[in-house]
Amino acid sequence: MVAAISLPASLRRITPSSDVALALGVVAVIGVMLVPLPVVLLDLGLAISVTASVLVLVVALMLQRPLDFTSFPTILLLTTLLRLALNVATTRMVLTHGHEGPGSAGGVIAAFGNFLMGGDVLIGFVVFAILLIVNFMVVTKGSGRIAEVSARFSLDAMPGKQMAIDADLSSGTIDEGEARRRRRELEEESGFFGAMDGAAKFVRGDAVAGLIVTFVNLLGGLAIGIGRHGMGFSDAVEAFATLTVGDGLVTQIPSLLTSVAAGIVVTKGNSDGRADQIIAGQLGRGSKPLGVAAGAAGMMALMPGMPAFPFLVLAGIAGALAWTRHKVEAAETSAPSAPPPSEAAASSVDAPVAEALRMDMLRLDIGYGLLSLASGEAPQLTEQIRALRRSIAQEMGFVLPSVRVQDNMQLGPSTYVIRLKELEAARGELKPPMLLAIDAGTGLQDLPGERCNEPAFGLPALWIEESLREQVLARGGTVVDAAGVLATHLTEVVREHMAELLSYSETRRLLDGLPEDQRRLVGDLIPAQTSIGTVQRVLQALLAERVSIRDLPTILEGIQEATSGGGRGLHGIVAVVRSRLARQITNSLRGPRGDVPLVTLGPEWEAAFMEALVGPADDRQLAMAPGRVAEFVQRLRRALDTAAASGEAPALVCSGGIRPHVRAVVERFRPATPVLAQAEIFARAELRILGSV
Repeated sequence: MVAAISLPASLRRITPSSDVALALGVVAVIGVMLVPLPVVLLDLGLAISVTASVLVLVVALMLQRPLDFTSFPTILLLTTLLRLALNVATTRMVLTHGHEGPGSAGGVIAAFGNFLMGGDVLIGFVVFAILLIVNFMVVTKGSGRIAEVSARFSLDAMPGKQMAIDADLSSGTIDEGEARRRRRELEEESGFFGAMDGAAKFVRGDAVAGLIVTFVNLLGGLAIGIGRHGMGFSDAVEAFATLTVGDGLVTQIPSLLTSVAAGIVVTKGNSDGRADQIIAGQLGRGSKPLGVAAGAAGMMALMPGMPAFPFLVLAGIAGALAWTRHKVEAAETSAPSAPPPSEAAASSVDAPVAEALRMDMLRLDIGYGLLSLASGEAPQLTEQIRALRRSIAQEMGFVLPSVRVQDNMQLGPSTYVIRLKELEAARGELKPPMLLAIDAGTGLQDLPGERCNEPAFGLPALWIEESLREQVLARGGTVVDAAGVLATHLTEVVREHMAELLSYSETRRLLDGLPEDQRRLVGDLIPAQTSIGTVQRVLQALLAERVSIRDLPTILEGIQEATSGGGRGLHGIVAVVRSRLARQITNSLRGPRGDVPLVTLGPEWEAAFMEALVGPADDRQLAMAPGRVAEFVQRLRRALDTAAASGEAPALVCSGGIRPHVRAVVERFRPATPVLAQAEIFARAELRILGSV
């Protein structure tokens, strides 16, 4: 093992940190343009330029995805600056000492000039011109165009991607941490492609600068050699042209490598994996293309005058690869795990059908004019839906299914539709960025705005400008933004249809989520005494009357008590469970004064409902004459309206035997009015009787 080298404390104190070192390096590169360099330092700088270009190219080839190299635009700028600084330094060296011989400008330039030119200046110029054309006209121009288009498409797609992230977050598919990671990745992607669009101009300018510097070196060197040093034209051409072409090649080759690296990064697109894996995997994916390539190479070998050896070698290699790939494909087709062709065809047909049968439990369709509420940097609607799911979980005891938000071009631009199991449950209209002012009886008729009814409760309201907010608040009105209006409407729809949203799978998830010490109760209850389906129906009956199921252990104890003797129907089980939850139910009905306002059912109607019940004891039905039902509804509505006029929201109290049937009548015209049995009232609760029916 090699021991780690530790610097002395005095040396560590004077060693610059990485950020200071980078700043000093950039300043040193700029200084190269101003200060003459010794030959040794010039060779070192040229060697660093070539090595850095090779390193950048290899890193680009091994990238898994473009965003893994977000520093590439900065590296392009720094490497371009380094080459330009070295161009200035070599130009100074060539013009100053070029008459002294090929080695006067350093060993790197001399080696490139002698080796690549083959001793002929004209060949060197031709090679340099070809490299320049390839770099400037092909690689740089193409990668610049791709970077420009990628930046434009990335910025255009950003709102849609942001909306998709917000929709996944609001539906519960991802958590807050994953949403932040995706947003950060989206910002990095747009910033990276935008920076690559600008960095491509650096590479293009570098190629142009290399061409200009080369001609300056050649013309300036000839003028200085002939005019100042008295050299002959042929001697001046031999000395300065060799150095000039060598300087151009030693600069243009790293520039070409960097341009190729930039082209690889921007052409990689959204493909994951290294370039070699992607190319080999896609070119060698099928045996037929390889077989055709092998045949074409064999035919080229048989053409008259064509050298047969290289084409035969390529034909053999391509044919061997095609045969190998063909055997792999045959093995995959005949594998036992692979389904027969008929089954595969059936599965390919059934997959879209099964996908079409999938149903969203809760979906929100919005017009294109409301997309701003669900997208952007701070999507208000997403935050409101997330808060709604959290409050429902805390208050009612179960997690609301994911809310899918999608745009619907068939709706009006300001219209939204709330769908429950794909069916329309409610709809409304919003006018963002205007605010909804709700008239609380204080009088807002004289204010300018668009008159409407608040969609959740039907209260009179009007859409106003932001400038009128304070005026409405001063009059005692309520001001809500567009996202808040939609969230309130969605909340009321959810509360009204909460029982439908509690599915069998959600019930099982609730039971599985109980603490370990309470799961024994579930094991004793299910399936010995009852089923999960019965538990689901009991929980749905509670939620239908807006009773929280958060105290699930008490509910399970009530179900166990009700089913231990057998013979009870659903109404009987729910009655036992509600009596167990008496403290919770009574506490939820307390008014501002701390007591529970009640309206009682008189003896006349108690007897009328009892006499109208028919059928077996565990499944009795209400068979009351329609006229009597209408009379009861009229009297109860009068009593509730009288209480509401005094600011009270009372519950109706009756005997336990008729409570489910009375509730069935009441929920048709006053679904928010609780109906209690006498056994469901907590013994220590303070009651206040407002009237009797």
